[in-house]
Amino acid sequence: MKAGIASIRKELAGIYSNEEIDSLIFLIFEKVKGYSRTQFLLGREEKLTEEELLKMYQIVSRLKSHEPIQYILGDTEFFGLPFYTVPGVLIPRPETEELVQWIIQENKLAEPNVLDIGTGSGCIAVSLRNKIPGSTVLACDISRICIETTRRNAELNKTDVTVFEYDILTSALKKDLPKLDIIVSNPPYVTETEKLLMGKNVLDYEPELALFVPDEEPLIFYTRIADFAQVNLNDGGRLYFEINETFGKECMEMLRVKGFSEIELKKDIHNKDRMIRSVLFKSGFTDR
Repeated sequence: MKAGIASIRKELAGIYSNEEIDSLIFLIFEKVKGYSRTQFLLGREEKLTEEELLKMYQIVSRLKSHEPIQYILGDTEFFGLPFYTVPGVLIPRPETEELVQWIIQENKLAEPNVLDIGTGSGCIAVSLRNKIPGSTVLACDISRICIETTRRNAELNKTDVTVFEYDILTSALKKDLPKLDIIVSNPPYVTETEKLLMGKNVLDYEPELALFVPDEEPLIFYTRIADFAQVNLNDGGRLYFEINETFGKECMEMLRVKGFSEIELKKDIHNKDRMIRSVLFKSGFTDR
C-alpha cells in the first residue's frame, strides 16, 4: 500500500491541497479494500492486488479531472448516516449538517410534521426523520432524479419519508398537506456572478438547477417558500433556511415584512452567515 499511497500523492499534487489528498487517500482505500481508518493505518505494508491497483488508478484518474469523490464512490456520509450520491443531485455539505443540528436542538415537539423543500439527496429530510422520534417527514423537489435518490436514501437508512414532485416557483400553492410544524429548505442561492469564484469540481459536475439564481433575484426561492409557509405552517410553526452569506439581512427583512418573527441569523463553522430561523404566529404580526 505504501507504493500506492506515494503514487496517489504524486498524481494529485498541485490539483488538491495536502490535507485534501490525505482525506482522499483514506476514502480511496476505504472503497478499494473496505478498510476502516484503523485498518488503513495498520495495513500500509500490505501489497495491493492487480484488481485493487486498477480500481485505485481508475479513481485517481477521475479525481485528476476534478470529479467529486462523492460521485466517484457513489456515496458519502451526512450527519453520521450513509447517503447515495449520484450525478444530477447536489452533494451534501457539512454546513447543512449544522442546519439539521439546529432544527433538532430547537424542536422538542412530540410527533412534529416536517417538510423539506428542494430536498436534493434527501439528506435533511432523512436525517430529521432519523433523529426526531415520531416525526412525520415529507420532502419535495422539482427533479425526478432527486426524488428517486431521496427515496433510495430513505430506504437505505430505514426511514419513512414521503417524497413528491413539486416546483416551488411555478406550481400552485399546495394546500392539501397536513399542517406543518417545521418547513426547512436549502434552496439554490449562488448568484450567476458568483460562478466565477467556484471550482471546476462544482461547475463541471454538480447540477446548476440546485445551485444558481439570477443576480437580479437572489431571494426568489426564499420569497416563494415564505409565501408557501404562510399557508401551510401551524400557528407557531418554524421556517428554517440555509442561505447565501451575502443576503442574510435582506432575507431577514423579507421574512419580517411577511409577518414572521423570532427571526435569527446564525453563523456556520466558518463564521459565515449561513442559516435563518423564523416563526409564524398567525394571530397577527408580532415583534416577539
